[in-house]
Amino acid sequence: MGEVDVVALRGVDLELYRGEFVVLLGPSGSGKSTLLNILGGLDTATAGHVLYSGTDLTAANERELTAFRRDHVGFVFQFYNLIPSLTARENVAAVTEIATRPMKPEAALELVGMGKRLDHFPAQLSGGEQQRVAIARAIAKNPAVLLCDEPTGALDSATGIVVLEALERANRDLGTTTVVITHNMVVAEMADRVIRLADGQIASSERNAERKAPKELHW
Repeated sequence: MGEVDVVALRGVDLELYRGEFVVLLGPSGSGKSTLLNILGGLDTATAGHVLYSGTDLTAANERELTAFRRDHVGFVFQFYNLIPSLTARENVAAVTEIATRPMKPEAALELVGMGKRLDHFPAQLSGGEQQRVAIARAIAKNPAVLLCDEPTGALDSATGIVVLEALERANRDLGTTTVVITHNMVVAEMADRVIRLADGQIASSERNAERKAPKELHW
């Protein structure tokens, strides 16, 4: 910002493990979304290194980052970003057609409980249903990593629980490493590990002795 340097992250050092469910907690401005974008190859760190299975993403060019995002990472955002003119099935197929080892769109939608709404358009679906279609779209390419930025932020608690159940099912059944950003501390109770960020740094990293099922959460 002119002569002022704004440092989003500093001294962040962490490892994510295959099949792990991680929740990133922190207030607005703590660096959560920046960290998620760097992990997913959407942004490139200006210092340090990001290693994925031995590959240094900070040394990758744009073509290589595009291949990384396409082949290895699924993204779920707070707002669903579905294509209005396509059905649920077609929205998922838009991803599976370019993926290297995709699921069938119908199988992905069935996994998140949307198997009976295949041919509905986004306008015919509730917010929670649209978010579950977005999750199906993200997992349909069989990503090794699923990155979710406030996936329940626009939903009421009951609908949010249904969406969290869809994420938990994908993590359990597909073995997808799942990282969820949230302001909601209750969501942390369903994680293997909870990482708290503050002022661009990791304030704490704690492993839950026991993961709660989404239906056990209340907020």
